[in-house]
Amino acid sequence: MSIERGGRAVNWFQAGGQNYARFRPEYPPALAAFLAAASPDTCFAVDVGCGSGQLALQLGAYFDSVLGLDPSADQIAHAPVSERVRYAQAPAEHLPLPGRSTSLVAAAQAAHWFDLPAFYAEVRRIARAGAVLALVSYGVPQLDEELDPRFAHFYRNEIGPFWPPERQLVDRGYADLDFPFAEFPPPAMAIQKAWSLAELLGYLSTWSAVKHAAQAGHGRLLEGFATDLAARWGDPETKRPVSWPINMRTGIV
Repeated sequence: MSIERGGRAVNWFQAGGQNYARFRPEYPPALAAFLAAASPDTCFAVDVGCGSGQLALQLGAYFDSVLGLDPSADQIAHAPVSERVRYAQAPAEHLPLPGRSTSLVAAAQAAHWFDLPAFYAEVRRIARAGAVLALVSYGVPQLDEELDPRFAHFYRNEIGPFWPPERQLVDRGYADLDFPFAEFPPPAMAIQKAWSLAELLGYLSTWSAVKHAAQAGHGRLLEGFATDLAARWGDPETKRPVSWPINMRTGIV
């Protein structure tokens, strides 16, 4: 991804695991702290569908051991390791863990891809008594008033047809997901960032809908949006606020 002179954005939609690790927004520290406090102990946590390890790394500050699991080898290759955090390649429906072994099962921005009945069966198998299951998602980013109308049009009307049906579950904060556990309410949280134009476009390049649009030959649509946004942005290095509401389904297994 680059920004040419004159503000025109070029090739911003070409992304892989490296871009995912670089541009996906970090969760607020309060999220990992809340999950640790809600769990029966802090011995072992599992982050399912961990991607490039944003949440897993934060959980490592509270749990003795954390395992991040993802079916994508490319994602795991870009996940940061630490003394307490390790990773393995595995799908949500077949977790490589012994029974009654974990105090927290978290899935951040991933549960909408799971075969939920199979995943829930695995959660029940590996959960210790009183273990917590947390399905975390964050919604559509909100920009400032100069940018948000153009961004909202892009999201709803231009890129909208390229989202898979599962994206609607994210947009509704997982409220429609079957969640057969003893649910308890999480605190209100949001991700807050101050980003340059390149950082925002880098984040958008990780969207599956953007990748699908590019693969379908709609590069001009993407470049048109990026050019419009650049014209409204001003100096591309200017940091502008971006926020995402965090939604969670939390329960005792």
